Formats: sequence, structure tokens, C-alpha cells
Amino acid sequence: MDQVGSFKVLKRGEMTFLHLDTRYLYTILLSTTFGCIFSSTTEIKVNPPQHFEIVDRGYLGYLSFQWKPPLSPDGFKDCAVEYELKCRNNDSASWKTIITKKLSYKVGFDLNKGIEAKVRTILPQQCTNGSHIQSSWLEATYWTSSQGNVATKVQDMDCVYNNWQYLFCSWKPGTNIPLDTNYYLFYWYDGLDRAAECAEYLKATGTNIGCRFPSLKSADYKDFYICVNGSSESMSIMSNYFIFQLQNIVKPLPPHYLMLTLNDSDEINLKWTVPRGPIPARCFIYEVAVREDDTTWMSSTVDNEIFTTRMSNKSHQICISIRSKVNIFCSDDGIWSEWSEEKCWRDNRWKETLAYSMLPLGFASLFLLSTLLLFFYNRRALLKTIFNTNKEVFTQQESCC
Repeated sequence: MDQVGSFKVLKRGEMTFLHLDTRYLYTILLSTTFGCIFSSTTEIKVNPPQHFEIVDRGYLGYLSFQWKPPLSPDGFKDCAVEYELKCRNNDSASWKTIITKKLSYKVGFDLNKGIEAKVRTILPQQCTNGSHIQSSWLEATYWTSSQGNVATKVQDMDCVYNNWQYLFCSWKPGTNIPLDTNYYLFYWYDGLDRAAECAEYLKATGTNIGCRFPSLKSADYKDFYICVNGSSESMSIMSNYFIFQLQNIVKPLPPHYLMLTLNDSDEINLKWTVPRGPIPARCFIYEVAVREDDTTWMSSTVDNEIFTTRMSNKSHQICISIRSKVNIFCSDDGIWSEWSEEKCWRDNRWKETLAYSMLPLGFASLFLLSTLLLFFYNRRALLKTIFNTNKEVFTQQESCC
């Protein structure tokens, strides 16, 4: 290396070593920087929530999941953490997932089965330099008391909300139950302070087999919970739980005032009035059964009028009946009403044909009858004349003697 003034002149070999030293320095700096970042990221941890439990407050399946905040390190006490809750019935393949900042969550479950749930803490990204940090899971399970044999539970539970006004539920007793067994129904929905017992049981041979409910206020579009339990002095009777929504079990009245009109073009016009009751007209779907002589066909509509064409202009009779159901705009499901009374149209042309065909026969019969009457009348007159002649001859002969 030669020195020129204040500058140093490096030889080719010395410059190579200098570049290597610079690269090595950059590598050390980058490794140190990212190593510090990775090290700080991996060191961020968050604890799971505390005291996780499933609480049954006696609402027949409407459960409360609640927990306490996690123990937080000093550096994260100002972070508003979130919680991920997963819950399901233990025979279900899918979880219900909720993300919340609250310390509790309420939801309904089928208490005929066990419930399992788990919760964990989630740190927001602003607290972790954009990283996604989660705690481990904290788990809990819940089972109702399963006393009694499963065969003792009520069977074939059937609930119908008649005309969206009156709820009626019926069931069959369990099998192999003691003679003194009786069943009792309790129900709850959001709006009641506590579960209520059926006030009007339906009985068969002294055993409760159904319940007629009072007027239910603000119970539509909510989960409706029912528990039917039983009692016997000789054995335990297992409870049975049910969940449904009232608008999905509505059975409306059938339509009435059916009108059937047949135009000359063989077009049938069917019209009827909306079923009576509180159900709005927009909530109905109708099924129309048309019987044309010996053939029956079906049609569906959301209107209370339908136009259709006769299958044959030679048919002598057309009859219709209609039933109604709450449609998908007002419920997820429903129950068909009973069929309305059948309304029929009958072709009267056969009477006219019969009248025209019978008219000549009538005239012929009348002519024949008149001829017979005239014949018998003339014969009678002839016999009378002969009889009178014979009488006069006989009288003359007697006087001669």
C-alpha cells in the first residue's frame, strides 16, 4: 500500500479483504436486528381466561358461559383483550364460535345431551406489533342429571301453534313405567322471569298427556324451551327437553268462501278469501287440489286466486279444495291446515241432451196412451150398446111368455 498525500492507495488483494469485512459487518448487523425482533415476538405470551364455567339458571336449556380475565404481564395491562368461545352439544361435529370482549355469553342448548365448551384469550394486533397471539384453551363441560331409564321419558312430543294464537302440546307416556307415574310440563322463553308450569293439563286415565297453553305474549321468533319431567314413588322418571320457535309450528285455518268460475274458453278461475285470524295475508302459501272427473292434480300459489285450464272440455265435473300454510317469508317451516270443503262445478249439458232426447219419446208415449184410452173407451161404449140390446130382446121374450 502506498500513501499519496492524505489518501492511501490499496493493492488489489487488500481491497478484497476490505469488501469481505464490510459484508461480514452487514451480516452481523442484520442478524442482530431480526434476531432481536424474532426474540421479542416469541417472548410475547398471553394467559388463558380464569374460572371458566357453564351456569344453568333454570331456563331449561338457556345456559350462561362465563369466565374471569387472564393474568396479564405488566407490559399488557392496558391492552383490551378479546375472547374466542367455542361451544357445542357433545354429539355435534361443528362448533358454535363467538368472538367477544365481554366476560360471558348466553345461548340455548339441548339438555338431553351433554355440552362442551372452550375459551381462550386473543391479544389485539396493536399490542403485538401486528402479530396474532392467542392463549391456550380453557375447557368446561356440563351435563344435566340423567336419573331414570331413558324409556321412561315422554315420547312422540307434538306441539302445534293453532292459527298463530293457541299453543297445544301432546305426548305419549314412556314405556314400562309404574301405574302411579305422572308427567309435568315446564316452559320458558326470553321475556319470562322464570320457568312456568302448564296451567291446563289434558289427561287420559288420570295421567297428564298434554298441555293447553295460555295466551303467549311476545313469544314469536324466540327459542321456546320445554321440559317434561315425571314422578313416581317406585322409580325415577327421566326428563325430556325440547326447543323450537312458535312461528315454525303454526297451523292456520283453511281458506273459506271458495268461488269457481268456468269461462267459455275452458279457463277455470279459482278464488278464495284469506283464512281468518291474526296471520297477515303475505304470510300464506296455498296448495290447490283440482279433481276433474277421475283425475286429480295439484297447484301451489302465494295469491288467493289462480287461473288454470281444463284438462278436457269433455269433463262433466270439476271440484276444488284448498289448504294453507305459513310461507318462508314469515317462518322457516310450518304445518299445513286441514283441507277446505270441496267446491264443485257440474256440466249440465247432459240434462239438456237428455231433455231433447226424451221429448220425442214423450210425445210417442202420450200418443200411444191416448190411442189406448180411446180404444178402451170405444170398446166400453160398444159393449154397453150390445148389453142394452140384449136386455131389450130378453124383456120382449119374457113378455111374450
